[in-house]
Amino acid sequence: MTPAGFEFATAGRIVAGAGRAAELPGVLAGLGSRVLICTGASSARHAGLLASLALPAAVFPVAAEPTVAMARAAVAAAREHGADVVAAIGGGSVIDTGKAVAMLLGNGGDPLDYLEAVGAGQKISRPAVPFVAVPTTAGTGAEVTANAVLAVPDRQLKASLRSPLMIPRVALVDPELTVSCPPSVTAASGLDALTQCLEPFVSVRATPLTDGLAREGLRRAGSALRAAYADGSDLAARAGMSVCALLGGMALANAKLGAVHGLAGVIGGTADVPHGLACAALLVPVIEANVRALQARGTGQAVIERYAEAAGLLTGKPGASVADGLAWIRETLALLVVPGLAAFGFGAGQIDDVAAKALTSSSMQGNPVPLSRDDLKAVLLQAL
Repeated sequence: MTPAGFEFATAGRIVAGAGRAAELPGVLAGLGSRVLICTGASSARHAGLLASLALPAAVFPVAAEPTVAMARAAVAAAREHGADVVAAIGGGSVIDTGKAVAMLLGNGGDPLDYLEAVGAGQKISRPAVPFVAVPTTAGTGAEVTANAVLAVPDRQLKASLRSPLMIPRVALVDPELTVSCPPSVTAASGLDALTQCLEPFVSVRATPLTDGLAREGLRRAGSALRAAYADGSDLAARAGMSVCALLGGMALANAKLGAVHGLAGVIGGTADVPHGLACAALLVPVIEANVRALQARGTGQAVIERYAEAAGLLTGKPGASVADGLAWIRETLALLVVPGLAAFGFGAGQIDDVAAKALTSSSMQGNPVPLSRDDLKAVLLQAL
């Protein structure tokens, strides 16, 4: 599984632990003189933290998943304020918006100049301005990844701005900020975090460093995900999932993902399906498709053994089988009340188009075995 050589990049500094968000003012003070703060739709949730900032701050609310137009508006707000540092306090959409702003302030131009697949794909050649990510959900790991996903509504696609130069300067991970997440968000974000540990673990680009991160992330998902959903005030479970998301973000940034995210990214551009729930619906069908394809090739035993190892980490039972892991995932989906894709309006008529587009997704590059268009169509049909 390990490539002959590998690289590893992550945030310049990671500050993690309950109560550590209070350190944001000092972190920002050392990075610039004026700051743009991206928040969720209601910045009042973070009024105390915002009031404590020493730097002149402008706030840009992110009310939905980021689009090219939203990134442009945020950059305009940053330039009007004269911001030389950017911070984001929120979930993956908020952090991706902040990451895009910081990159565009450092490089100039328009998001479409740099977007993969739908834009010019121009190389990001200059460092982003200093960017601090403060996640309030335990899911995307965006606080340590090298990309920002933007929707392009007129193309019904989502695409990435991507470069190691976009990795946040500081990731400030405080599980106390996730306590207010409702159960539905806890489920969606937590299942995304789990998937982002599993896919790098079986990726063709896995390395010794990402393996260690993924193993620990899977272990924490197995012990903390259900508990965090059942009792949002369980700080130990919240901390476990915050670390799981952080580890998954570092793993995926360096080892790629797989067919779950390759399909989920395309689905998100065509239907109103929350990303984490799309991943959850696809997880079992993709594992089953990968295992079938690996067995058919007769050369995939090492990967199948990795799926079995992941099953042991999730279930807490050494020696667990792939079937045991699949049963644990199915049981978790039932406990967390996760519906199939059809519940969000995704239908059989969209399957062929999504499968075709997913074949060229960058996430698909890490999948442990090539899957055909027909394989992906079967996965989507099962995920309905």
